[in-house]
Amino acid sequence: MLIRLRADAGGPRLQLRALDDTKDALDLAHGSVDWPERFGARLPPKVMVDLRQHGSLQVDDAAAWAEALAAAGHNQGLAERMLTRWRLLLAVAALAGAGLWSFYHWGTPWAARELTRFVPLSWEQRIADHALRQLDAHYLQPSRLPLGRQARLRAGFARLAAAQGPGLQPYAGYAPALTLALRSGMPANAFALPGGTIVLLDDLVEKADRTPGAGEDAVLGVLAHEIGHVRYRHTTRLVVEQGVLQTGLGLALGDVSGVVSTGASLLTGLSYQRRHEEQADCYATRLLAQQGLPTAPLARLLVAMDPRAGDTPQVNASAAPGTKHAERSRNAMDWLNTHPSTAGRADRIRVGAVGTCGD
Repeated sequence: MLIRLRADAGGPRLQLRALDDTKDALDLAHGSVDWPERFGARLPPKVMVDLRQHGSLQVDDAAAWAEALAAAGHNQGLAERMLTRWRLLLAVAALAGAGLWSFYHWGTPWAARELTRFVPLSWEQRIADHALRQLDAHYLQPSRLPLGRQARLRAGFARLAAAQGPGLQPYAGYAPALTLALRSGMPANAFALPGGTIVLLDDLVEKADRTPGAGEDAVLGVLAHEIGHVRYRHTTRLVVEQGVLQTGLGLALGDVSGVVSTGASLLTGLSYQRRHEEQADCYATRLLAQQGLPTAPLARLLVAMDPRAGDTPQVNASAAPGTKHAERSRNAMDWLNTHPSTAGRADRIRVGAVGTCGD
């Protein structure tokens, strides 16, 4: 069989003719042939060309085929060039990695923030009600604080919840009814459920009472922080962000659902720990300042609740110039952590230097 490759506007044409002229000739345009790709620098011993409905063609002289293909103006595709040029492969891999990182670091949070606007408040409240019922059934108990103390905490929480000043409404029009659930039965903690429910544990209140310079102002600071989580819809955004990241990684990496699911859960978890905690700290600082409440008690309570925080030297606004090195070192180490360090958070909250709250 006589094989001819002829240059054409759309790419090489493949022309086939039997040597004895007993069969009709084939003249196939570039798009009618599945052109074989090279998988490495060395030529294969034989070349197989898929002619689709016309069958297939085996070429025994791979070198002559490659030479004729190049003379006819064949341009290697990106995949083929990557397999034959390692520098291009490394460049494409680096570009793909940068794209994935950008999608994770900027694209995913932005998409989650915007998509969360369409999540109905009623869905959040159903999830929160179910979660609180499960917690009450298996882990939590009614608060044992004196009724007078409970009343003061509820009154302070109500004042914080009623604040709707400038910069304190991350989602315009999103105004769930904030409720305080006082409970016992678990270690010192407070947490926000989606849709407006905030759970405060007795042990945290008692820990604040035992911490010098903390007291009830520190508890109100914790509640302001949790209100920030509600206002920013962090729990809902975490769910949406995980879905966005799973979809994006699935499209980019293909059908590796197990790896994608695990990776998305891990990455969004780390993202929540840092970015969302910093936003809630910022919100709490603004809210406390608006209400004329100090931020230092919250900072003291944070340090008291994390023994490791005391190992880091404290830095204040009036520190000597030489101590700025310690502050820079702490900030550098803070960025290496997946969760903002307690000492760093406490320093920033104490002086009100928590930066911008972002979105």
